This record gives sequence, C-alpha cells and structure tokens, in this order.
Amino acid sequence: MLCPKIRSAEIVDERTVLPNHGYFRARLTLINGDFLEISEYFISDGNQCRPQKYRYQRMDSSRIRLIKRWDNAGHFPLLPGYPHHVHIGSEDNAKPSEPLSIIKLIGIIEQEIEL
Repeated sequence: MLCPKIRSAEIVDERTVLPNHGYFRARLTLINGDFLEISEYFISDGNQCRPQKYRYQRMDSSRIRLIKRWDNAGHFPLLPGYPHHVHIGSEDNAKPSEPLSIIKLIGIIEQEIEL
C-alpha cells in the first residue's frame, strides 16, 4: 500500500486519453474508516504527472458527511489561489487552497489522521 493510513484502495476507472494525458478515479478506505474518492485528469511529462483537473473528496465512514473536498473547478473566482479551493464540512464552506496532486493529498491525509 502507498501509505500506512490507507486500509484499502479500489481503482474505479483509468484511461489513457492521449499518449501523455490520462484520467483515473479511485476509492480508498482510510484506517480510521473515512472514505476518500480521488478523481484526476493529468498530463504526464516524463516521469512526473501534473494534475489538470482534480477532485479529492473525504467523507466519514457513512459516506454521507463531507469532511473535506479539494478541487479546482472554477466555482469561486474571488478566492485567493483560484481555482484551487477546499470545501470544509459542507458545500457552502469553501476556503482557498493550493494546487494539489495525489502525493500532496496523501501527505495531508497522513497529518490529519494523526491529529
């Protein structure tokens, strides 16, 4: 497993769009029971992938209560760091965020679960 904070992972969809463009979607269960869904469209540049569009959604174990959702959809043009933002606890509570990748997200998850 990529991270000791992840109990299980399921790849739901993965596609090569062009030779250096791809998409994948995965569902993860974290060790505390939380659910994490990852959706990312990326460009591959040699050995590195750069997310172009992403949505990473963390919910409680019931998959009903939103904990956080990070995305870069253009919904909040007045927030610093636009289009990157995070919804905390509800759809209506959007805060600025930095650009994310799966690797950065896993680091955030590792820190948050330790709290």
